Amino acid sequence: MLFFNELIQINMRLLYFVFALMLSVSGGFLFSQSGLVPLDRHLSTINYPFEVHLFEFNTQGQTLTMAYMDVMPDNYNGKNILLLHGKNFNGAYWRTTIQQLTANGYRVVVPDQIGFGKSSKPTTYQYSFHQLASNTKQLLDTLGIQHTVVLGHSMGGMLATRFALMYPDMTLKLILENPIGLEDYKTLTTWQSLNDAYSAELKNTYESYRKYQLTFYYDNKWKPEYDEWLNMLAGWTLHPDYPVIARTAALTTDMIMTQPVVYEFGDIKVPTLLIIGTRDRTAIGKDRAPKHVQPNMGLYNKLGRKTQRLIPESKLVELKGVGHMPHIETFDLFITSVLNFLNEK
Repeated sequence: MLFFNELIQINMRLLYFVFALMLSVSGGFLFSQSGLVPLDRHLSTINYPFEVHLFEFNTQGQTLTMAYMDVMPDNYNGKNILLLHGKNFNGAYWRTTIQQLTANGYRVVVPDQIGFGKSSKPTTYQYSFHQLASNTKQLLDTLGIQHTVVLGHSMGGMLATRFALMYPDMTLKLILENPIGLEDYKTLTTWQSLNDAYSAELKNTYESYRKYQLTFYYDNKWKPEYDEWLNMLAGWTLHPDYPVIARTAALTTDMIMTQPVVYEFGDIKVPTLLIIGTRDRTAIGKDRAPKHVQPNMGLYNKLGRKTQRLIPESKLVELKGVGHMPHIETFDLFITSVLNFLNEK
């Protein structure tokens, strides 16, 4: 039955794909919002803000490709920063952050993790934060980078935490921007099978993604500059490749749910900065939690302070009235906090 349902989904995607192409040729798009077109699994038609390189490596018996940007400034100060993206995003959304960091002399490395962006998306792969951290370490080794600051947003914050725990000698400083995983979601919500998660992912549309982001990221205040990042996510839903995207999304959601880092914050050995938009209410699986529990999930105005107390040598910058995306929603405040922390001895 599942295979039959997948065939129906694929056929529907094909119909949407053809229809969207017809509309785009005639000067319009499938929806009224500008810029939404079908996107394949590798975002082949999307240009990233800087040159994209490909790192091919063997992992779990497969040969995979990790796409990444490696931006070297003219005024290189000898210091490096690794930027790790969130689950609903890819490396491209770090554009303004890369520009400011390189302007200040930093070499910036920005990978699309396996399963995301322009990188390979295996559907038979054990996705784990340990594995993604190891993949990223292999990339840095290949680039000859021995020490780096690590900055992670959202899911990238969980990965950055795992990276710092696994490779403390390589990690000079750790910056966590509205990381998810500040609470153990599996203890707050009900379990979801991979099949159920996959079925839920297949139902995603532009409208459902926008509603989610509007509610949890942007306080119901949409700005035109948010469309670029939403359209990259929603464009996948219009392409015949979308079942692959949906499958990897289900696998990485399971990774988030079953591999908490919250119990290991006390083991972090490097100076750490938490940048927290206090309006954020993101919580994975919140819709499946008991009704009386939901209002107490994702309270970043409380979670940031709690986490700061758990991490040794950590500092907290609270951005009042800011949601899940400080580096998009209020970039000046975000980058000022980052640069101040980097300049500390």
